[in-house]
Amino acid sequence: MSTELASRAAVLDEAHRQEFWDEAANLLDWDTRWHTTSSIIPADPQAQHGPQISWYLGGKLNAAVNCADRHVAAGHGEKVALYFEGEPGDRQAITYADLQRRVSQAANALEQLGITKGDRVVIYLPVLVETVVITLACARIGAIHSLVFGGFSAEALKFRVEDTGAKLLVTTDGQFRRGASVPVKQNADAAVAGDNSIQNVLVIRRTGDQIPWIQGRDLWWHELVDVQSTEHSPEFFDAETPLFIMYTSGTTGQPKGLVHTTGGYLTQTALSYNLLFANPDPAQRDRDVHWCTADLAWVTAHTYEIYGPLANGATQVIYEGVPNAPHPGRHFEVIERYKVTSYYTAPTLVRSLMGWFPEGIPADYDLSSVRVGGTVGEAVNPEAWRWLREQVGRDTPAGIPMVDTWWQSESGATVLSPLPTDEHFKPGCASRALPGLSVDIVDAAGARVAPQTQGNIVITQTGPAMARTVWGNPQRYYTSYWQQYVHQGWFLAGDGARFDEDGDIYILGRTDDVINVSGHRLSTIEIESALVTHPGVVEAGVCPTPDAKTGHAATAFVVPLDKSLISLEPDADTARRREEFIGQLRAAVTQQIGPIAKPRDIVLVPDVPKTRSGKIMRRLLTQLFEGSTLGDTTSLQNEPCIEQIDEICRARG
Repeated sequence: MSTELASRAAVLDEAHRQEFWDEAANLLDWDTRWHTTSSIIPADPQAQHGPQISWYLGGKLNAAVNCADRHVAAGHGEKVALYFEGEPGDRQAITYADLQRRVSQAANALEQLGITKGDRVVIYLPVLVETVVITLACARIGAIHSLVFGGFSAEALKFRVEDTGAKLLVTTDGQFRRGASVPVKQNADAAVAGDNSIQNVLVIRRTGDQIPWIQGRDLWWHELVDVQSTEHSPEFFDAETPLFIMYTSGTTGQPKGLVHTTGGYLTQTALSYNLLFANPDPAQRDRDVHWCTADLAWVTAHTYEIYGPLANGATQVIYEGVPNAPHPGRHFEVIERYKVTSYYTAPTLVRSLMGWFPEGIPADYDLSSVRVGGTVGEAVNPEAWRWLREQVGRDTPAGIPMVDTWWQSESGATVLSPLPTDEHFKPGCASRALPGLSVDIVDAAGARVAPQTQGNIVITQTGPAMARTVWGNPQRYYTSYWQQYVHQGWFLAGDGARFDEDGDIYILGRTDDVINVSGHRLSTIEIESALVTHPGVVEAGVCPTPDAKTGHAATAFVVPLDKSLISLEPDADTARRREEFIGQLRAAVTQQIGPIAKPRDIVLVPDVPKTRSGKIMRRLLTQLFEGSTLGDTTSLQNEPCIEQIDEICRARG
């Protein structure tokens, strides 16, 4: 889509919005063109049923064909689709022709196993070429894929296997993580040992470790997939055919399986990738090398690491390992090696990099290729925003343009973001809705809030990528997202936000993370942002805890650069330095926000619990501080830190 269209779309009224999305769908190849751009039947409060959302009615397409075959047919088969880098250092360059052949082989293998349209396939893999291949193979035959982070526990996987009713689980013998081989197959076996619909477990040989094996059920990838024909005739599916189920993580209740469909999701994904990451000059896009650092199981990776880049025929990097193995500069090596032009990552990683490189990124890394940076997962602290813009963008006079994106698993694609072509950027500001979408910030009754006042952010005009329902539980789709503003027809995102005086939007974190101190509503993100301005802080998580006098108190969990300060039995000098450090942190919050926001308690910890998408699980911090029963921890990327934090909290007495 042209930049002219994007600019024009920003001021379109509702009468022309469908025309905009109608034109956006031309980014894709359709076997059958749609007759109706969209149909939205409002939510039904009496039946407790969410809106019935449909896009591109009558249209038929195939997502895998749009991500591989059509680029080969257009003469771009030898263009690199994926630069794969494994944590041990093994590398592959997969062209679009390679990708088409591999996806065809995997599609043939799925059909040989009896997988057909509508069947569910759970994919429990690290970031590998095969992960992308099997995902697209499911899309090619109309099966519904559900990717699960390869580091999740057997219990987390078991829930997803059983909830989807999957017939096939795809996994690996093990994965490389921090220089070690981590077993995976045992978790897979435990997850499918109960009452479920799994018929086969397809296993990729990655580490070569010895693994348990069930004859007849378990199958090796290289023995089944790699021997298949590289030719496969795709079927074209109705635009509303389910494409994947994405499970959200949470600390209370079971994860929700959000259902995304094909035509609308792929359209908004392709459009938003172009707007945010592709070179504004189409003639220069052959030089683009995109890197979204997310694990492939996260929705960010679905949209901006699988479907968005591949639908546009882009070249991108996928990296298996953690960012500090074998050393903290691994990401900068990758950027230099592949000449990455767009670097899209999580605020939590940026804060980690700040801690690993307190003096800045070493000058011997060549980062001159990077043209745009971006953050995703939760609101980025202004300090981390500046660091990424100025350190990774040190070869650009003002720093690289920053796309500080806000969106959710539910929206399927970015809702708020600056554009890389903007002239001015505000640190930590998601700014405004992308073309074709609209949002507002309102109070509980639905009235727009004044500037600098926190309210609920709502999506007043959703895009085609919006999730259609919760798998197996449509009532939960209604009560979670649509019930509060059902009469306005707005989607409740669950995040707090505020307008500034220019009408730009700042995201303030989950609304249930707000701290109410003596009637003052304080954002955890703002207090955390104040804390991380201290040069000795790597990361901070702030949560509300009960206070008899003020109702709530702000309690801060801080990861110090100096790990000796965490000691449970400090000597006199360490105890003195710790008290000085904590005093400096309280002073920083007081200076930047005010005395009302000063944390009552500051707990120094080695890490704070985060989901795989980088969101700090603040409710877990409250529970750990209080010593109460913990909510679900299976979706954490760093579950071992829970026991460490608990020990530190208990030692406080």
